[in-house]
Amino acid sequence: MAAMLANLVRPIKIKTPDSDFGRRKLSPTPSRTSIRCLASGKSGERSYTLTLLPGDGIGPEVVAVAKDVLSLTASLEGIKFHFKEMPIGGSALDATGVPLPDETLDTAKGSDAVLLGAIGGYKWDKNEKHLKPETGLLQLRAGLCVYANLRPAVVLPQLVHASTLKKEVAEEVDLMVVRELTGGIYFGKPRGFGTNDNNEDIGFNTEVYSASEIDRIARVGFEVARKRNGKLCSVDKANVLEASMLWRKRVTMLASEYPDVELSHMYVDNAAMQLIRDPKQFDTIVTNNIFGDILSDEASMLTGSIGMLPSASIGESGPGLFEPIHGSAPDIAGQDKANPLATVLSAAMLLKYGLGEESAAKRIETAVIETLNRGFRTGDIFSSGMVFIYQLFSFIFFYLILQFSCCYLMIVGKHV
Repeated sequence: MAAMLANLVRPIKIKTPDSDFGRRKLSPTPSRTSIRCLASGKSGERSYTLTLLPGDGIGPEVVAVAKDVLSLTASLEGIKFHFKEMPIGGSALDATGVPLPDETLDTAKGSDAVLLGAIGGYKWDKNEKHLKPETGLLQLRAGLCVYANLRPAVVLPQLVHASTLKKEVAEEVDLMVVRELTGGIYFGKPRGFGTNDNNEDIGFNTEVYSASEIDRIARVGFEVARKRNGKLCSVDKANVLEASMLWRKRVTMLASEYPDVELSHMYVDNAAMQLIRDPKQFDTIVTNNIFGDILSDEASMLTGSIGMLPSASIGESGPGLFEPIHGSAPDIAGQDKANPLATVLSAAMLLKYGLGEESAAKRIETAVIETLNRGFRTGDIFSSGMVFIYQLFSFIFFYLILQFSCCYLMIVGKHV
């Protein structure tokens, strides 16, 4: 399974006038690590069921853009999509009283892939834990049995000016965070509230990892590093935490199975500092749930905006979960200001790694790059040429159609 997941490492590689998106040059994947498409459709079929979970805040806006991009791409590629839109998070709470209705989970399980927008918002911040929107996402991940989350952070040449770091520090950054997704402190028990001997209120959580949980995510990390630049940094807090001590022990033991991968270890506080000081030292990072959550968000800002980064969450079998890593941004919801590119690129990852439709995915990736090459930006990444979400969507649409038109003219020209 780890070997199959490793195919998710391949950065989006698109020839542009300026550069490739992603600088890793990969050797052909050996047969033992060939991609196994996660879609459940029969061989030869090009009809898929996709569950769309718009969620809250800007989620409905960015998912609507991604849905239309998928629909146009499907028509150009001869693919048929059956979309099923379901509630999750705050919108589900308002409609059904729970953050993840049974019908939503059942629909997601029965689909070929799942595309999520964003969840959460101020409205539900004071809810009890089991009635918070974020609980719905945790339940979805557990229900789909997805345990490996891959989050690329690539500084595009077109957007290096948008990075929070100096150009010489940010340019050519290309790293992957492999995050364990279904264990650790987010799921450990016991947890809750109580009182101590002084009758003070206390809150407590438990960090628990088994050897098997560590081994399976570590193998994904090693396989990812093997397909990239052969460097894996395992991030933990083994100088203090017992769970991290076991983490480091198991990762170190597995290293002997990957002699072609250079393994290093780093404490999480140092890793957070090094991501700012010298991000190019990193190629692949593997870490636990909470550390991966924090570090991947930090890495996203190296790229200029969290609104640019997609992610994929995959398990042993069944549909994968594809989502942007940004939040619901309720402060700009409904104002035509959201950046849809992370969701659009998540849709491209869905096509490539969830359905095996690489040609369709490449169309979307190319359209996004061409849109950026022409200087069109939403407010979070612009220096000039700012546009709004549906204007950006129009340019992506244009470049999708332009690709088809160019291919058509080339084919016709050969027969004239």
